[in-house]
Amino acid sequence: MANDDAGAMTTRTSIMEWKQMHPLHQIAETPTHKLLLKQWLKEEELIHGRIALKETQIDSIRKEITMLYIYFFLFHSTTLMLLFNNSSSSTTSRACHRSWVPSLCSLLFSLGSIWAVRYKSDVEAHMEKMLRREKEDKGMLGKCVEELKKKGLEFDLLKEVDALRRAKSLKVVEVKEVRKWSSRDFVSLFFFSMACLSLAVTRVILCS
Repeated sequence: MANDDAGAMTTRTSIMEWKQMHPLHQIAETPTHKLLLKQWLKEEELIHGRIALKETQIDSIRKEITMLYIYFFLFHSTTLMLLFNNSSSSTTSRACHRSWVPSLCSLLFSLGSIWAVRYKSDVEAHMEKMLRREKEDKGMLGKCVEELKKKGLEFDLLKEVDALRRAKSLKVVEVKEVRKWSSRDFVSLFFFSMACLSLAVTRVILCS
């Protein structure tokens, strides 16, 4: 009996000493928790790298869209100035008869610019959506790392990891409001309106 009581006392003492240890020391002494913490910290670094890469890609796409805007207005302004100068040195009927050539070139360039801007805008929206998901994953993973560091051995691996997976699945199946109009639609409409205006001005310059 004395040996049993001594053994029980020793076990209780070791458990109390174990619980009094700092959570990080508990993790360091437990292979499963230690390995999990290393994996999560490594995953955080990978997510951070992917976030930085996506932010760089988004900035690059936005610069390309800005250059498309500049090329669009530069092309039409230059074309209209050249047509105005040439129309003053040629007969009106002759210039009006050939007005379909610059009009067709202007239309093709405008349609190509509208398609390019729309395509780049869709790519930008897709990259922004992926960036939001990466940031959400980083936030949830950071919470789990903080909980693991704070709780130590009291951190329930199955419960916490399962909660993380459920949170991710809920984010994926989350139903978002469907927008009938977006900023990309208004940009495309504006470019189309400017293209039509350019055609009208071209016709006026050559036939007036």
